[in-house]
Amino acid sequence: MKRYLFVHIVLSVGLLLISGCSIITSAPSPTTPASEMTGQGVELAPLELTSEAFAAQETIPETFTCDGEDISPPLSWNAPPDATRSLVLIMDDPDAPVGTWVHWVLFNIPDDQRAVPENVLAEDQLSDGSLHGSNSWRRSDYGGPCPPSGSTHRYIFKLYALDTQLELEAGATKQQVLDAMDGHVLAYGELVGTYSR
Repeated sequence: MKRYLFVHIVLSVGLLLISGCSIITSAPSPTTPASEMTGQGVELAPLELTSEAFAAQETIPETFTCDGEDISPPLSWNAPPDATRSLVLIMDDPDAPVGTWVHWVLFNIPDDQRAVPENVLAEDQLSDGSLHGSNSWRRSDYGGPCPPSGSTHRYIFKLYALDTQLELEAGATKQQVLDAMDGHVLAYGELVGTYSR
């Protein structure tokens, strides 16, 4: 009887520990590596990132690509957590032949902002205080989808809500932004579009 009680207690404690771990850890997004979530093991609040120009998993219109006007698409999102102090927007192509290609980095977006308009200006600092980071072309602006001929690529727009403003200058790289964000991410959302040539 004592042995039965001991085994029962051990199993119960084990189940509690396992269920506790599942509560404090969060599964990474299906398209974004956990290393880019920078939530440090805590569950992130969801952000719903959408565009009136295209739906999730659908084709990005030519206007927003290198075959068109190469301007940024309109994006909008729901309210982030109350503790949010700024937002970060990153767009990249994980299917590029040379590895992930960074198309757009925009950080220190004001916490009360719920959208970025179509055709964001190619300026280091926007009128609302947002700062452009450097993309893989080493430009501080948006660069639209431009996959090799005969291929279809995914383009992931990633939105992060932070509990701080980043102490970085305009032109910071994606990696510098991710490093500065580490431990400050409160919420995350993404929108995936595709483009073929």
